[in-house]
Amino acid sequence: MFSYAKCRNPECKHFAISDFDQNGNLIESGEFCYAHTENKEEIQHKFYNYIMTHDKVVGLNASGLTFTNIELSNKKFYGCNFSHCLFAGLNSVGIRSRMTTFAFSTFSDCNFIQSNSHFTSYAGAKFSHVIFTGSDMVQNNFCGISSFQSSFDDSDLYSSYFINAKLIDTSFRNCNIKETVFYEITQQNVSFRQSNTNAAIFDKRGSALFTGLEELNVPRGVQKGPGL
Repeated sequence: MFSYAKCRNPECKHFAISDFDQNGNLIESGEFCYAHTENKEEIQHKFYNYIMTHDKVVGLNASGLTFTNIELSNKKFYGCNFSHCLFAGLNSVGIRSRMTTFAFSTFSDCNFIQSNSHFTSYAGAKFSHVIFTGSDMVQNNFCGISSFQSSFDDSDLYSSYFINAKLIDTSFRNCNIKETVFYEITQQNVSFRQSNTNAAIFDKRGSALFTGLEELNVPRGVQKGPGL
């Protein structure tokens, strides 16, 4: 996992981002968060160079950085921190992540088809025109996300969480959403066609909110999804 060393700025509570030695090797922890680094362009270049020259990235803390015009296809990220980052205009296929966080990051006009992420957090992230079609995204945290004109079609979202998510013009067609939790979501023009909605969890009683039924004849403990 990435280092939890705090930024050395006495008024800052954020974690210090990673640093690199003269040979470009990853140092376990830097001294400052990205906001308090002096030469942001140089730091950005070091991160880009490290990611471009490594197919497998472990323990990298890149919180707060911007990623544009960088190729991430088939990169593997383990125990990394990409929280509060901006990902814009990326066309990257087959990204793999484990125990990595993208919490509160912004994704704009990105293609991440056939990605593979397990135990990964996207909590509070914003997605605008993002495609995850054909991805394996098992037991991930999407709580509090805002998704606009994006697609999770043909993906495995088994046992993931979308609690308090805001979903606008977003598609979950032909997805595995068994044991996936959609409590208290806000939705507009969302499609679950051909997904196993009866195996998903939409509210604590069942899914009266989705079916329009006032009462559901469902035994306690059984979660019934919407008939979409």
